[in-house]
Amino acid sequence: MSQQWKPVCSVADIPVLGARVVKRAVQPDVAIFRNSEDKVFALLDRCPHKGGPLSQGIVFGERVACPLHNWNIALDTGCAAEPDEGCTQKFSVKVEDGRVYLDVNELNLPAREVKAA
Repeated sequence: MSQQWKPVCSVADIPVLGARVVKRAVQPDVAIFRNSEDKVFALLDRCPHKGGPLSQGIVFGERVACPLHNWNIALDTGCAAEPDEGCTQKFSVKVEDGRVYLDVNELNLPAREVKAA
């Protein structure tokens, strides 16, 4: 399946060490994160532990701390750091000319269970 990219915001719209929520037709929404090095990541806005809103967590390095129970979730894989277990769905991201794009096909699919690698 070829990728079709949908522009969702500019990099500047995402707070440094923070997130922005992208609404989609199926719940939950997608959280787009920006770290201190201006790397952009996209994850399902749901912690694999108790479903906390990752978009409200604190970004550090390439991880986000869930605001409910402080689980550390890797932004590049969506997986919890040991000793915690579980993963949340990650989304393909493209950054071009300061704009952030998400894959349309991924955005339209229902959330899925993700197994740790």
